[in-house]
Amino acid sequence: MLVKSMLLASALSLGVAGPAYAVKPVLQQSQSAEARLLEIYRLVGVGQGKLALKNAQALVEDVPNFQLAQMVYGDLLLSQTAPLKAMGSAPADLTEKAPQRIEQLRTEAERRLFALRERPPAGALPAQFIETPPSTRHAIAVDAGRSRLYLFENGPHGLRVVADHYVSIGRMGAEKAAQGDQRTPLGVYYITSRLDGKQLTDFYGVGALPLNYPNEYDRRQGRTGSGIWLHGVPSDSYARSPNSTDGCVVLANPELKNILESVQPRTTPVVIAKSLTWVPTKTAEHERRNMRNLIEGWRVARAGGDLTRLMSFYSNQFSNGTRDFNQWRQWLEKEVVSQRGKSLQLKDLAILGWRDKSDILVVTFGEVSDGQRTGAIKRQYWGKEGGLWKIFYEGVIG
Repeated sequence: MLVKSMLLASALSLGVAGPAYAVKPVLQQSQSAEARLLEIYRLVGVGQGKLALKNAQALVEDVPNFQLAQMVYGDLLLSQTAPLKAMGSAPADLTEKAPQRIEQLRTEAERRLFALRERPPAGALPAQFIETPPSTRHAIAVDAGRSRLYLFENGPHGLRVVADHYVSIGRMGAEKAAQGDQRTPLGVYYITSRLDGKQLTDFYGVGALPLNYPNEYDRRQGRTGSGIWLHGVPSDSYARSPNSTDGCVVLANPELKNILESVQPRTTPVVIAKSLTWVPTKTAEHERRNMRNLIEGWRVARAGGDLTRLMSFYSNQFSNGTRDFNQWRQWLEKEVVSQRGKSLQLKDLAILGWRDKSDILVVTFGEVSDGQRTGAIKRQYWGKEGGLWKIFYEGVIG
């Protein structure tokens, strides 16, 4: 029997049903639980209800804690006797006990299906990834509004999406501002460490990747809080509802495990946006050249010992926690004198962009002097003042 229900309606309206799905644009491994669920939706959409039911039964047997799959399986069983009026059409005595949970599962289904239809444009990247050096082997972008995380791999031709996953974010949504507001921060961050699940309670699943929230820009904006991680779910769960965390970004354990094994702390950037803006790589090249030229201007002034020109790159509001603008000038003056006559190179230059109340750049590099193989890893935060880029923070990391 063809399921004349919200199950079918969702598949049709989101473009999952019908011949168009034959393109199979899903980026995950074909055997992932989500991919199997989406295949069930496709089968429903093309009228293969019996095969959909068989696949749903196999999925819940293999992944019994996947609650959305259990709901779909229940819908398909009920559809054998009567048309369904909505997703999650359990008997009233059951739905009345957990109406909120049923609605959460419906929202989760919509987010997963929508993410399948709205694929990232081919040859495009999130606008925040301006410059990623070869040493940046992976990058992550989170589209909070779509409950979606994208994993990028850096190769000879730059970043490319290699996987994408459903995620849960804060109970109160995104745009964190204060400790305990149960919101997920928006901005550009870096993974600071890797925590194995054995170091943590079962609540965090197979592990966690802490982020450097609040970053220096967050602090300038008065944002508070800490402990924002990418982490897994308890062993008795497969996934959480779209808005159910205290501010962290949460993935299914099998999906997080792959990320834990791939990404490197300190060099892996993480962008979290309300909605990702995807920019063709050719279009982004112009901005990339401009930002490279900006940083190169700073490097030349730094290496050349031109203190007046060098200080023109810094904001009068500069502060790195220990030195204000005038103290920083005095410190730089000593550095310039000791550096004079030596070349200065920037190794593994990474540039991330962010647009909030103003345009922001997060610039990370190794500062290597003549005769040295390595140097201090530094991070700068740039902001626009009167239309000009100025550094408002600079410090050594790691």
